[in-house]
Amino acid sequence: MSVTILHILYIVAITAEAMTAALSAGRRSMDWVGVCLLGAVTALGGGSGRDVLLGHYPLIWVANPGYLLLPAAAALATIAIARVMHRLRRLFLFLDAVGLVAFTVLGCNVAMEMGLPVVVVIVAGMITGCLGGVLRDILCNEIPLLFRSELYASVSVVTGALYVAGLRLGLPHDAVMFAAMALGLAMRLLALRFNWNMPKFVYTQELH
Repeated sequence: MSVTILHILYIVAITAEAMTAALSAGRRSMDWVGVCLLGAVTALGGGSGRDVLLGHYPLIWVANPGYLLLPAAAALATIAIARVMHRLRRLFLFLDAVGLVAFTVLGCNVAMEMGLPVVVVIVAGMITGCLGGVLRDILCNEIPLLFRSELYASVSVVTGALYVAGLRLGLPHDAVMFAAMALGLAMRLLALRFNWNMPKFVYTQELH
């Protein structure tokens, strides 16, 4: 059951990530090919980066090309409905948060299946959840959300840590997975609602 739900959340997440990436591409006046590429990179970049770093092959979109076509199609669909996308802002923020925690758990699972240490498992989850957005922002010439003060990477780390800790304690897998994702999702949504931020480092003095 948990595998099926995670698969559904994965489909929802890559679709939502591709559509938000398409909007970023539109703000940069990219052509339709650029929109599709940015959508695919954002949706699949986290998992691909994780697999390359861990030596986990084949990449998911190589083994299942449909995962490459889906974000491209979602990005193109965004072009058609772009005029009403501003009305769906809250929905996409919610889906982005769902994607973050779902990607994190999926990334942790891959690392655990490879028998890697706990710290690597948690980092793998964070890379899966965050790297796609970093690549999107870099390609759009923006400071990545990960490096700003918003609670984003920290949400992924907390979700992954709770998930791994629960499994280490021998608790039922489905209960641990849903609890970790629910707490991570709540943390992200509360951060958006109340503008919670990480402490900033501000240095203005010039070196002489």
